[in-house]
Amino acid sequence: MSFSAKHEVPAPREQVWQWHTRRGALARLTPPFTFMTPLKQTESLADGTSILGLPGGLKWVARHDLSRFQTNVSFSDVCLNAPMRSWATWRHHHLFADATTGSDNDAGATQITDTVDTRIPAWAVNSVFAYRQHQLIEDFQFLNRLRDLGTHATAPAVDSSNNVRPLVFAITGSRGGVGRKLTAQLTTAGHQVIQLVRNTPKPGQRQWRPNLPAPDLLEGVDVLIHLAGEPIFGRFNATHKADIRDSRVDPTQLLAEVAAATPELKAMVCASAIGIYGTDRGDTELTEESSRGDGFLADVVSDWEGACEPAREAGKRVVNVRTGIALSGNSGLLPLLRALFSTGLGGAFGKGEFWYSWVAMDDLTDIYFRAAIDSQLDGPVNATSPTPVLNKDFVHALGEELKRPAIVPIPTFGPALLLGKEGASELALANQKVIPARLNELGHTFRYSTVAAALAHELGGEELWTPATRAAN
Repeated sequence: MSFSAKHEVPAPREQVWQWHTRRGALARLTPPFTFMTPLKQTESLADGTSILGLPGGLKWVARHDLSRFQTNVSFSDVCLNAPMRSWATWRHHHLFADATTGSDNDAGATQITDTVDTRIPAWAVNSVFAYRQHQLIEDFQFLNRLRDLGTHATAPAVDSSNNVRPLVFAITGSRGGVGRKLTAQLTTAGHQVIQLVRNTPKPGQRQWRPNLPAPDLLEGVDVLIHLAGEPIFGRFNATHKADIRDSRVDPTQLLAEVAAATPELKAMVCASAIGIYGTDRGDTELTEESSRGDGFLADVVSDWEGACEPAREAGKRVVNVRTGIALSGNSGLLPLLRALFSTGLGGAFGKGEFWYSWVAMDDLTDIYFRAAIDSQLDGPVNATSPTPVLNKDFVHALGEELKRPAIVPIPTFGPALLLGKEGASELALANQKVIPARLNELGHTFRYSTVAAALAHELGGEELWTPATRAAN
């Protein structure tokens, strides 16, 4: 089968080409619904090799073809390894050209033509390239919006025309679901990311001891992004609750003290959670100005945010990103619900009359990126969609996307069997209608303002780009 598709990216051709050459491009363009994991990105589009992991220990090895390489114009990759080579017979040619019509970007636009010869069915190829097209277009639309912030934003992106110094980011939790996505987004924008890791560091990493961080840990760093913490999902017994608290409060305070003592560091962006608003606030719209609620997570999150105070007192800009239910096709809640729906058991919890404050994964990393460089953001920021939905409406949208029924209600005691009574009320059955008021005040644009659009992107339901797509945007 021969496949060909075109799309327009709102940036000059040289910038779009540079994006593809940078570390993180493979991760940004790998759809979460394919169950492929980037293991190695080529160092050269001319003749390097990229490797993706597949289920069952299989690998997809793609070699770049020097004979079809031309800087700023084209590159090709071919699947080489057995058994994938004989099954897929994959040859992918990427062609870059100046777009001649339709761009609202004064700096110009780029037309990319993807041509693939393969045995993979057309429906599967279509969903992969629809994802890639939307991802690349929306990444550049976001960078363009950051540039529009003007003096409020520090170095939104680096390219050969602006002579901007790349920022240096230090990130804890960089190998988690959010961390991987955010790292790739920052590096494709031309910035440097230092991973803070607990084990022996490799190149590009520094060792971080959560309970005894080195005084020079953040030397040369512009922005600290602190994502690390024990996963919250699990049965709320004494051990798990202690792990949740102990992995957040004290390590965050110690990092904040190091940040405070690092003159060159300008900002600390720390993960937080909408759990601070409590377990059941009814239909009340919760903004950053709302009072905190009651319960275990409200207590932990309040102390977690308070642990950043040493950095704030030292004059650093501190942002606490209060995250809602992050929707990702390969991590967190969605894979669990997808498996449940595949058995025909998908449905709302009870009557489904409680609020889900969700956020698309790419919107979440956009918020972290903006928080890191936008001087207008300080203090708590709700990282949720502007359109929270009831649980019953969420599962209906998911059923529509998966083309599976969502008619079997799940008794509310079901989550309690897995999480315990307290865990169920704090997580699965939490009723929080959270609004991103601070971002709305600043005119922040969300990529996915409806849950249906977010699910389509994460689960492979988007359509290929057309000129009508450009007009709609």
